[in-house]
Amino acid sequence: MFREHQQQNRVAILLFILCSSLACRALAHTIAGNDANYVQAIDGPAVAPFIYLGAKHMVTGYDHLLYLLGVVFFLHRPAQILRFVSLFAVGHSLTLLAGVLLHLRLNAFIIDAVIGFSIVYKAFENLGGLQRPGRWHPNPQAAVFAFGLVHGLGLASKLQAFTLSDNGLLINMLSFNLGVEIGQFLALGGIMLLLIAWRSRPWFAGSALVANTLLMSGGFILTIYQLTAWANASPF
Repeated sequence: MFREHQQQNRVAILLFILCSSLACRALAHTIAGNDANYVQAIDGPAVAPFIYLGAKHMVTGYDHLLYLLGVVFFLHRPAQILRFVSLFAVGHSLTLLAGVLLHLRLNAFIIDAVIGFSIVYKAFENLGGLQRPGRWHPNPQAAVFAFGLVHGLGLASKLQAFTLSDNGLLINMLSFNLGVEIGQFLALGGIMLLLIAWRSRPWFAGSALVANTLLMSGGFILTIYQLTAWANASPF
């Protein structure tokens, strides 16, 4: 018993460090540097570069990955995992493409704050906070799809920060979205390997409670940071 508590404490410390570092890095997660210069210089279809940029953006998009971790945390059956991840993918694909192609202008700080809240929501759901007797709660699949729409707007807002050429824009956005899906697939593979190894430990149940509590804390950090940034940027 003492050994199990030691293991849980070690996992809690590691997860606290991980969630804190990922949350902080996610605050600055965007397309920048040489990638930003390259995107703005493109005039015409550029399939391979945009696939690469989409995959890179998703793999380094720690806010998206933290939410994805929450979504699959307690899923075991492959069909169930595929269904939830597909709903998330369809959601963010729709709004990513619509946001850029239709020039939908939304406040990036608010969108990112809602993305942070999606992590809080999913972790709270994993902790059983929505499963009280007699209390209505949203359908988990509908919630994943709805938050997928918001995450797609977050992806779109990163691209809207640049002046993109209309020449080949549709092909480039489809390529970017394909890259996002490839990056999500790669990240999901790593997450599932981690979870499979973790679930085999006898102390998984106890550490899962700690993990989702820390996941929720990381989401709160992201949400509060983005709302604070929005308030500071407001002219009022």
